Amino acid sequence: MESKFWAGKKVFVTGHTGFKGSWLSLWLQMLGAEVCGYALMPPTTLNLFELANVADGMTSVVGDIRDLDFLQEVMQSYQPDIVIHMAAQALVRESYYNPVDTYAVNVMGTVNLLEAVRNVASVRAVVSVTSDKCYENREWVWGYRETDAMGGYDPYSSSKGCAELVTTAYRQSFFNPADYAQHGVGVASVRAGNVIGGGDWAKDRLVPDIFNAWIAGKEVVIRNPQAVRPWQHVLEPLNGYLMLAEKLFTQGSIYCGGWNFGPNESGVKTVAWVVDQLQQFWGEDAYWIQDAGVQPHEANLLTLDCSKARTQINWEPQLDLTTALAWIVNWTKAWQQGCDMQQKTQSQIDKFMQLAHFQQRENSLLGVEAGENVAQVAQLRH
Repeated sequence: MESKFWAGKKVFVTGHTGFKGSWLSLWLQMLGAEVCGYALMPPTTLNLFELANVADGMTSVVGDIRDLDFLQEVMQSYQPDIVIHMAAQALVRESYYNPVDTYAVNVMGTVNLLEAVRNVASVRAVVSVTSDKCYENREWVWGYRETDAMGGYDPYSSSKGCAELVTTAYRQSFFNPADYAQHGVGVASVRAGNVIGGGDWAKDRLVPDIFNAWIAGKEVVIRNPQAVRPWQHVLEPLNGYLMLAEKLFTQGSIYCGGWNFGPNESGVKTVAWVVDQLQQFWGEDAYWIQDAGVQPHEANLLTLDCSKARTQINWEPQLDLTTALAWIVNWTKAWQQGCDMQQKTQSQIDKFMQLAHFQQRENSLLGVEAGENVAQVAQLRH
């Protein structure tokens, strides 16, 4: 990612009050972008958006992605260069309780976003965020590629597959790469899953459930400890989204389409492994047990093949899973101690950017200088 690219760019972010949206909005502010966010109020009482005062450095608009007229009015008024669409109903279990709302937000919300883009001439790049669960999950041991079939067992996963189909249809019909010289808009969709990081208080999500229980002095109850997931720190896919947005803005016709952003093989672990690692970092009074009750269906194994992102935009993960979990515990402990959480969040973003910079240097340096670079990377990770 080229930090200087973002200086002065006008970026429109939907879902900016959510967990991922808050991290992204702070990151964009640090890069010097002019950010306008469009979203409902934060979905939880405790939330990163308010704790880190994310709204202080951007234009924050309260709006529903299902309201096409207002969405279009706000976007038309702001005239963004880049649009990153993150507004969503993002929970599998919630989709069982409220399937209609899940489809309305995730499918028609994507339709509304792309329809608004059609009517705002300033937009040059669109990144539409879905999920790794958009794929038809066949419990394969290998990763899903961008060309694999869309699907979804549950309403949430299905809605994300539908959102992908919507994005493809709009891209082919109105933003076709073959006609890029006429419309000048690059449209891509991005797929990542099991994103973890400090400041997530969503219900029925593993890491927030663990911390909520331990902070309250209770045992953690784990639904499916042997489920395998591709865990990654929130900054990993966000880095990919930003790198892709740069490419879309400058060379849209080449980088349109679907993109996977997932961890290395070492980041694919069972739920039990993740809980055990967090338990070690957390310290005393951290315990967990397995829930013996019947649970709604969730995919047991789903991983992504990220070869396309690695080879075509030079994206790669920066944090191993153990380091990512340590960062999350560190962030949460800082919050418990009453620290300035905007500053804490920004410091982790800054460390991540430095790691990415050193990684690029590491690939091109030899000898003693390279060894010094490795030592700097190790210090940043810890």
